[in-house]
Amino acid sequence: MIAVAVLASFVAFLDGSVVNLALPAIAADFGGGLALQQWVVDGYLLALGALILVAGAVSDQFGRLAVLRVGLLVFAAASLLCALAPTGWILIIARCLQGLGAAFLVPSSLAMVNSRFTGPAQAAAIGTWTAWTGTAFVVGAPLGGVLVDTLDWRWVFGINVVPVAATLYMAAKLRHDEALNARRPGRVDVTGALLCAVGLTGTVYALIEEQRLGPSHPAVVAAFVVGVGCLVAFPFWERRAVNPIMPLRLFTSRNFAVGNLATVFLYAAVSLGTLLVALFLQETVGMSAALAGLATLPLPVLSFLLARRFGALAGAHGPRIFMAVGPLIAAVGFLLMATVRPPFDFWTQMLPGLIVFGVGLSVTVSPLTAAVLAAVDPAQSGIGSAVNNAVSRVAGLIAVAFTGVIVGLGGTSGDAGSSSMDFAGFRYGVVTVAVLFAVAGVVSALGISNRQCDMGRVSPEAAAQCHDRATPPPALAASD
Repeated sequence: MIAVAVLASFVAFLDGSVVNLALPAIAADFGGGLALQQWVVDGYLLALGALILVAGAVSDQFGRLAVLRVGLLVFAAASLLCALAPTGWILIIARCLQGLGAAFLVPSSLAMVNSRFTGPAQAAAIGTWTAWTGTAFVVGAPLGGVLVDTLDWRWVFGINVVPVAATLYMAAKLRHDEALNARRPGRVDVTGALLCAVGLTGTVYALIEEQRLGPSHPAVVAAFVVGVGCLVAFPFWERRAVNPIMPLRLFTSRNFAVGNLATVFLYAAVSLGTLLVALFLQETVGMSAALAGLATLPLPVLSFLLARRFGALAGAHGPRIFMAVGPLIAAVGFLLMATVRPPFDFWTQMLPGLIVFGVGLSVTVSPLTAAVLAAVDPAQSGIGSAVNNAVSRVAGLIAVAFTGVIVGLGGTSGDAGSSSMDFAGFRYGVVTVAVLFAVAGVVSALGISNRQCDMGRVSPEAAAQCHDRATPPPALAASD
């Protein structure tokens, strides 16, 4: 059963860690420039961010194993469609479907582990789940680069079909397990999910397509008005909903509210920064996808090695100092990258910044997760982790949507709709990322209270639900 849960999550995590490396090759095949690349990333994040909150309720309503199987089938079909996509827009639609499948894979697989084990055995099983699924981030970058260079970018998606088929085969043997098929009565907040999905879709469409169509285009204006309107309506609906997907009462806790605000800036910076680095190394510098993957390998390796240690230190000394200093260290890393000039030298102009960035992120992620989850009642830790996960997804989604504007404003052409990145545009972008990290650090320094952070309240299950993001798992720090 653990093998099924690990494989199901591993596929989703692997896919999220390799796509950036395939973006230049995708744009070369289909055209569309930066706008297409943004949509390939944001199509996935859009579906995932909009549905991750409702996934747990759907799993409880229809049974964990049934939802896992559906998620696997959707993810496999979407991956195959990505691999065979004849046009850019078909690829974007397929990426949205992938996000839909992934939204139900991770919560369902973790719920299966949680339902089968109790006590120390449960903590050990969840630790195994986080450790094995976390390796997807380590192997993803070099594997994706090799696939793009030696075969074709389509194999980045097509390779998913094999492990998904194996997972479905093993899952078929679990059909008689009552715990995995258990259902709990309740209603799914469909209206809240629709408001969130439509709001995010409209806003992101306006931000990306404004670069191509112009800010006064009717489609851009209409999408922006509808999107913002739905996002404004969302909290009002959640306040009166019987089973809200985002209970607003959680935000009455100071550390929960401040921690999620810091999450917005932190993961906006992570998503924007890693995308800029991947595109710059390939499109501007001319690295192959394989070399670009190896170049960014220090990030997941450092996080994998250090996150557990800093999580333990935060448990002993409180998370505030780590949440304040970590983002500032990451900001310094991106400021170091702002020194890039032609002729480009990776070892002196890029690698030091990537290492410092990796250290800063390792200092931050585990304490952030622990601070947010310790701020809520243990009975609400599941929805608390889902909210924090969704906040990080949406923050990355919006940041990626702004990529073209940021790079264009900094580029030598001054064209916000520019489809390519030059040295000046990259420098402007990484300085923007540094500012976002710095804001996350300042918010944490001013708002997080160590007195309100009882690390003993954080369950391994709740921490594990927060680790499927752009970086290796902060849950590793809380899994034992």
